[in-house]
Amino acid sequence: MDPVTHGITGALLGKGFFSKRQARVAIFAATLGAVFPDVDIVAELFSRDPLAIVKYHRAITHSFVALPFFAVALAALTAWYTRRRSIEAPSFGMLSLIYGVGIASHILLDGMTSFGTRMWYPLSSTRVAWDLLFIVDFSFATVILLPQVLAWIYRDPARSRGRAVRMWILFTAGGAFFWMLARAARYPFRFWVVGVASALLAVVIFVPAIDGRGFRVTRAAWCQGGIAAMALYLLACGFAHHFAFLRATAFAQRSQIQVDRIGALPIPPFLLDWGDAIRSPNGLYLAQFDLRQAGAPAFRFIPDSPPDAFIALAFERPEVRLYWQFVRFPSILSFAAGSHHIVELGENRFMDARQRSPQPFTYQLVFSSSGRLIEEGWLTNGVLRQHMQRVAPRAPGDAPEEKLP
Repeated sequence: MDPVTHGITGALLGKGFFSKRQARVAIFAATLGAVFPDVDIVAELFSRDPLAIVKYHRAITHSFVALPFFAVALAALTAWYTRRRSIEAPSFGMLSLIYGVGIASHILLDGMTSFGTRMWYPLSSTRVAWDLLFIVDFSFATVILLPQVLAWIYRDPARSRGRAVRMWILFTAGGAFFWMLARAARYPFRFWVVGVASALLAVVIFVPAIDGRGFRVTRAAWCQGGIAAMALYLLACGFAHHFAFLRATAFAQRSQIQVDRIGALPIPPFLLDWGDAIRSPNGLYLAQFDLRQAGAPAFRFIPDSPPDAFIALAFERPEVRLYWQFVRFPSILSFAAGSHHIVELGENRFMDARQRSPQPFTYQLVFSSSGRLIEEGWLTNGVLRQHMQRVAPRAPGDAPEEKLP
């Protein structure tokens, strides 16, 4: 989940449950706690290791094992700062609880994405991934942001109308912008959905003004309603995931596929849009569909390259073994390119509707004809940037290479 959505979630929890006393510090603590686990990206930024995102991201800071220690440390730091500045703040115990709730919300939301998180690290390095939400889920973000906006609109009767109009225009413009992004990425998103969403938003934003009902609702009550709406949205995602998974298992049984791993993966823009993935011993089956579509989804097959000496050499690399622990629906491609041989390992859980190559998190190894490793690392744009690592360059005057038998 992206840091902005985590922050919005933390603010919602803080306003809903911890804002009766020392509201500013309490909301700040809930928000900071909800974004804190992503501090581990600092290790990635300063590391020269191209696999830093796999090694360090979503590990100890995203762990329930370490949560109490981080919550207490953040509470102690906040208590020290507020005392120094003579700012009224919740007790140390309450601050620890608030930070703990914020951090827990981050861990759980990351576990609901396809990327997953190592929520029991270091006791276990297994990535928990419930596949309920896309990594950047605008629909979910709207559900948790809107109650906070409503509380702000109906806090001041004199300014409520102007605030309501501005927020309705802003949300509608955001929906149109999201439609353009989805269209550019070729995800299924019809423009009429923006109109329907705008109409529904108008109802939600303006109807509470009738008879002044919205002004009688406290901020805590608005946000508690938002937390209930969030829970219902996640429950709906759970049902949608179940039905998408049934389509994958039905196809596997009908086609008599030997299944190594199977999953239903959320894709933008809405909880009715899914991708099914089936890993078999010789390749990968993929499908994208809308749950409202009748009939079985159309799967395409991505075969693995037959085993060869270069693939065997690739899997002797510790970097590849680490990468293989990270991937869930991998593909293996081995091919000659001029005087070199390339082994390309792809990860297909983050489905690109454009079906372009490379997919995100594609790892490539370049060998000489003799089997000497020349380059390895993320393929250009494989993680949205070039990050190839040069290894064992051939020095001038090296003896001619002997080809593999």
